[in-house]
Amino acid sequence: MPPISGRNTLVVLLRHTVSGAGPPLLLLHSTAADSRQWDPQRAALAAHWTVITPDLRGYGGSPLPAVAYSNTADVLALLDDLGIEQTAVVGSSGGGWVALQVASTAPDRITSLVLLCADADGVEPTADVRTFAAQEDALLQAGDIEAATELNVVTLLGPEADAAACEQLRVMQDRAFRVQLAAGEDVQEEEPAVDLSRISARTTVVAGRHDLDFFGLIARHLASALPNAELIELPWAGHLPNLERPAEITELIVRSVS
Repeated sequence: MPPISGRNTLVVLLRHTVSGAGPPLLLLHSTAADSRQWDPQRAALAAHWTVITPDLRGYGGSPLPAVAYSNTADVLALLDDLGIEQTAVVGSSGGGWVALQVASTAPDRITSLVLLCADADGVEPTADVRTFAAQEDALLQAGDIEAATELNVVTLLGPEADAAACEQLRVMQDRAFRVQLAAGEDVQEEEPAVDLSRISARTTVVAGRHDLDFFGLIARHLASALPNAELIELPWAGHLPNLERPAEITELIVRSVS
């Protein structure tokens, strides 16, 4: 992945997959996963859209660099390389935060947004998310990647997740931990400021009732602050609903970006 451009940050072409034909649809994975998160949706969506699924830095096949980087710059560079001027975007969890950064930085390039249990600024951490983060950090500090991975599996997947979904997340989260720990602690991500008022794209904000309280608060914050947003609360869902009820989330994405 050679550098493309950039002055203060390294910008690379992310490892990515392009499937299907039709209007572009960019899927940004959770920061507990990688682009394989979208395997349950890929074929059905590719029947109608050109589906782009990158691995963000430090996930899947996109290693972390030794210098500062920007997910926003990387995503925009990928779209430029693919010749995509405008696209619909689906972002899950931390991928939803990247989607918001991109949409705020280049609002004219985003036709619609679907935010699945997205992360974002503007909400104070709740007790449950602080406890989860502290437990994860302690396990990683102790070098217990397996236990930290299992903590994410049991915390992030709701009751609808089957054994296959649990194993899929287990594999992706283990990979992310190992890539990021190998890179050390000096790697810096540069995030642009996000101005929600700049995002005019039609936005579907999704929350799961079985998710951590923090993400429900974020969903309600985004639904009220974004200019053109609808909130959908799923009574059955945890933090990664596309892995929990794949067909239902595929239908939700189709309705939201059509």
